[in-house]
Amino acid sequence: MWKPDRQSKKPLYEQIADHLEQRISYGEFPPGSLLPSERKLAEQLDVNRSTVILAFAELRSLGIIESRSGSGTRVSQYKWGATPKHTPNWKRYAEGGSFLPNVPFLRRIREALNQNPTLVDFASGELSADLAPMDEIAALMRGHHYTSYLGYDNPQGYIPLRQALEKYLAKYRDIQTTESSILITSGSQQSLFLITQCLLSPGDAVAIEDPSYCYSLPMFQSAGLRLFRLPVDRDGVQPEEIRNLYKKHRIKMIFTNPNFQNPTGTVLNDERRNKLLEIATELGLPIVEDDPYSLTDYAGVPRPPLKSMDTTGSIIYIGSFSKIAASGLRIGWMVAPNSIVERLADARQQMDFGLSVIPQQVAAQFLKSEHFEPHLDRLRMQLLYKRDLLIEALQKELPDLIQFNIPQGGHHMWCKLVPGVNDAKLLEESIKNGVVFVPGSVYGSDSGYVRFTFARAKAEDIGPGIAGFAKALRELIH
Repeated sequence: MWKPDRQSKKPLYEQIADHLEQRISYGEFPPGSLLPSERKLAEQLDVNRSTVILAFAELRSLGIIESRSGSGTRVSQYKWGATPKHTPNWKRYAEGGSFLPNVPFLRRIREALNQNPTLVDFASGELSADLAPMDEIAALMRGHHYTSYLGYDNPQGYIPLRQALEKYLAKYRDIQTTESSILITSGSQQSLFLITQCLLSPGDAVAIEDPSYCYSLPMFQSAGLRLFRLPVDRDGVQPEEIRNLYKKHRIKMIFTNPNFQNPTGTVLNDERRNKLLEIATELGLPIVEDDPYSLTDYAGVPRPPLKSMDTTGSIIYIGSFSKIAASGLRIGWMVAPNSIVERLADARQQMDFGLSVIPQQVAAQFLKSEHFEPHLDRLRMQLLYKRDLLIEALQKELPDLIQFNIPQGGHHMWCKLVPGVNDAKLLEESIKNGVVFVPGSVYGSDSGYVRFTFARAKAEDIGPGIAGFAKALRELIH
């Protein structure tokens, strides 16, 4: 985000006025559009409100903006020519369409991080730079010359990557498949998007876990799907409720994250795995298994996926590099019956003509390299270290105010607050105290739960971050 240059000889208010005039001339703020309030703009630019007041006064004197009591400050309708021009109502367009925006809490967290990158980040679901195999990938890129034709690739994805994934899935996940049943995507979210848009219809009912990462994705509502919840406890999702949901609502698909579930960190036990598969095959229901965290098992013995037990072809299995290597590669995959893969590959080709071949080449080389297993070992060790730092901080700062189960893998700590507090107020107070997290209600839970993601924060920031959260919580309680 742009900030005024405090070393410049030009006064801050003039810099702000010039910057706003430029953005207005570029059409970012069309005639008649509302500008940010003086207070909000001052916070964003880290200046006194009086500085923004002077900048607005400068623009008003030029006729570029106009202010009315109770209506805020708007771009002038008539500055841009003698005859009034009719500008599209961009606000109406931005609020329209069938694809819904992210939920307000997630937008607020993103806004806060953009405004203040120094916040301790317990919200973002990606690896910190020190956990990603940056040196290994850099070495691979230096050692390989990617000289193949840089045209549109196979719509299912780069063939050598699919072949590498075929071996990876057999070795690490006990999934037997072929390259023709693998679709390369930009990550788990694109996989879910393709499934909800192409395999289901508006009005269809689906079952998701409660709480669930799926609940935080508006793409389900954008597709017009009806969501019904399957309760999750310490042993994972409770599959018996599936029969009731099928009988009452004719659910068409089940979405599950059985290993180190997001957000709770739970693992589906063996008895429930068998029951879930039994019920799904009995009713002829497909299961979408999202498996991003299995290889982070701290004991180094990853739980098998449901897909490894699938003898009837009932499971669509999705995974990605984002949670175990590098989110910036934007590499995910889906294993499904070939007819489904071809259908979704056709749809994805209409969206973007396929992914860039270069990150696919890098991912293929990394999977086959001698670096992959040592990276996984280091990742598990460092995630365990960060988890233990988080536990230590929670026990020190909030010994009587928070409850949690200790996860044995994954990136998340799911916590229940003993005192009842308002999610929105707690988030805002935490931001003031230098930390962000995700309120549990984002994932469908009642107010009073929080998800701390410890993979993104630096190890040295975990203690101070929890101290900031504890201060925010106590200020609300008292």
